[in-house]
Amino acid sequence: MKKLNPLLILVCLFLTAGLRAQERGIPVYSDYLTDNLYLVHPSMAGAATQTKLRLTGRRQWFDVDDAPALETASLNGKVGENVGLGAILYNDSNGRFSQQGVYATMAYHLLLSRNRIDLNQLSFGLSVGVLQERLDESDLIGGTNPNDPNISGAQQRDAFFNVDFGMSYYLFEFYTHFTVKNLIPQQRDIFSQEFETDNQRQYLLSAGYIIDPYSTEWSFEPSVLFQLKEETSEAAIDVNFKAYRDFDFGRLWGGLSYRRSFDGAEYTTDGASSVDNQKLQYVSPFVGINYGNFMFAYTYTYQANSIVLSNSGFHQITLGYNFGENKEPYECNCPAINY
Repeated sequence: MKKLNPLLILVCLFLTAGLRAQERGIPVYSDYLTDNLYLVHPSMAGAATQTKLRLTGRRQWFDVDDAPALETASLNGKVGENVGLGAILYNDSNGRFSQQGVYATMAYHLLLSRNRIDLNQLSFGLSVGVLQERLDESDLIGGTNPNDPNISGAQQRDAFFNVDFGMSYYLFEFYTHFTVKNLIPQQRDIFSQEFETDNQRQYLLSAGYIIDPYSTEWSFEPSVLFQLKEETSEAAIDVNFKAYRDFDFGRLWGGLSYRRSFDGAEYTTDGASSVDNQKLQYVSPFVGINYGNFMFAYTYTYQANSIVLSNSGFHQITLGYNFGENKEPYECNCPAINY
């Protein structure tokens, strides 16, 4: 069996976890594809015709101890004709690092058409969050590193606030979203300024279109999402395809997402005589069902790289419930608005 260079393990952790221990706020996965757009774009708070409650649980690598995990609970709905409100609770853990937070969101939806028959809507949303982070170093003192000055030997804690801003535009079956995460630069105390910048600003831009063939119960939704981190210029793109089928009991849907980073990590397997480069690649099939006011979705993510830490993949379950006044739907096939 070939012995792997220790650098390979760093490559796997870098590509697969995306340096999640350094990321502020809720990581951007494929939640927006499983009827949970508000978790990614604050401007979608209250955009739908009903109030939405969503619970998600995501776990990476079941065969790896202390593997990354994420749990979220979100609620959003419309108050009056134009104002949307929302709230998010989340817990993000990755080995010795964990992060908990709560967000409160206010959105404003500006209807540009003369009536609700034609969907032409511009939305703005602002989320303010309070986050607490923990870094557990309590069992690292002693053994091979008894006097390491960079290890405190305790459980470090830090709390700070966060601001996200977003815009959404819907024109019949076309939509686009733009969101800025971590808008205000802040320095965290548990990470040295030598290793982390105070600029964690991240930009998200997505667009899609609903194709509704004549005389069929099917509809199709191609979409893309582009991510860019300002300080490091790290970028990635999602290419997605989603299909819907209406039934008497509700709606069945599913699709496929492919994520690829524009940046790679260099590694070697033979003592640096040759250097290879590997870029992050995710393939995520997903399936969901709307039954009455209830929603259930499952997502599996496979890392399509030659060097991986585990082949067990990532699993995510999303549970949802819609309630409240069901406003008259727009005369368009717009799942994120009408359902």
